[in-house]
Amino acid sequence: MVVDVQPQLLSGAEQDSATPGGKADTTCCIVGGGPAGAVLALLLARQGIDVTLLEAHTDWRREFRGNTLNPAVVQIMAELGLADRLLQLPHAKIRAFTVQTGSGPLTFADFARLKTAFPYIVMLPQARFLPFIVDEARRYPNFRVLMGARVEELIQEADVTCGVRYRLDGQRHELRALLTVGADGRFSRVRRLAQLTPVATASPMDVLWFNLPRHVDDPADAGALFRFGERSLVVLMDHGEYWQVGYIIAKGSYPRLKAEGLDALRRRLAQLLPELGNRVEHLHDWRQGTLLSVESSCLKRWYRPGLLLIGDAAHVMSPVGGVGINHAIQDAVVAANVLTTPLKQGRIELRHLAVVQRKRREPTRIIQLFQRFLHRWGVDGALQSSQPFTLPVVLRLGARLPLVRALASWLIAFGAWPVHLK
Repeated sequence: MVVDVQPQLLSGAEQDSATPGGKADTTCCIVGGGPAGAVLALLLARQGIDVTLLEAHTDWRREFRGNTLNPAVVQIMAELGLADRLLQLPHAKIRAFTVQTGSGPLTFADFARLKTAFPYIVMLPQARFLPFIVDEARRYPNFRVLMGARVEELIQEADVTCGVRYRLDGQRHELRALLTVGADGRFSRVRRLAQLTPVATASPMDVLWFNLPRHVDDPADAGALFRFGERSLVVLMDHGEYWQVGYIIAKGSYPRLKAEGLDALRRRLAQLLPELGNRVEHLHDWRQGTLLSVESSCLKRWYRPGLLLIGDAAHVMSPVGGVGINHAIQDAVVAANVLTTPLKQGRIELRHLAVVQRKRREPTRIIQLFQRFLHRWGVDGALQSSQPFTLPVVLRLGARLPLVRALASWLIAFGAWPVHLK
């Protein structure tokens, strides 16, 4: 189990006396205990680097926050010697992405054909994945995690970020660090405090996520299924223990959907998911779902002196393809590969942070370009159509070409190219 470490409250005199050249409380302060932050903390702790992970929540519940661990992530876990134990956690495997068309189902990504030891996507809730990673990091005495720590300020001295001020249990604390990493997600407070503004890369949308019961006679390894409706797109994902449903709608249309009532939503779901038509009655309260605002974007610059942003804090990925966690963890691996030696030497220069962005910027552009293509030719049309949407010919024909299907499978599974531990 994760043990929360309580920090020492600094007096005002102690806070005022510290300088950028003074002794840091920790070598690396990571803000955000999501996949990127947790994995980076583990990788640095394994190298003997003093790491403090600050998580604003008091537990690891991350329902409807992304559950897909793509083959690239499982391979990284294997390189850490953790894959076997990870796969012992309750999970489901998705071996293909299928979209329902007027002429029948069309598979546009087939992971079973990939040449990898893990030819599938692991559906594992973050509520299981994150404590697994953090518990592993806790094996190293140079790691600590502070749960319920909400960052309020960046410590800035001589234009250098020297750590953070945060609130925990009603008290204000200060944590000085050689390097501060913002890994606090798409609504990153660190990004906002650093006054870094992302640039939009795809049209926004809203997703209503909820779960429906799974019956014992439901097909095993059903994978992920996409179906188009009137001004909507539904995603059905097999989690082994239950079905996760993502109801994708146009940006800002949730109030109208809610005003129409749950009965109207259940009728639409029953039409789109007839195999689960007898289970939509389990959706009896809007609070059973979580509305996520989705806006794909990317920062022009991911760093400033003493500060680096990774994962969704640096580049918000669209949920199309389920690549967000994969991409964030690859950021963490590259950051660890590049920064381990400078952190051990106690000297982080701007050029080190620039290398991290340079190595990850092009893969980000490629994946966001791939997502933008799918938005333009699929998602956007579905959300704007007043009648059941028909997948464009370019996508229907492309998905039937082995090379195109192989490329889509590769990009979803590994990103632009795989990342490995040094």
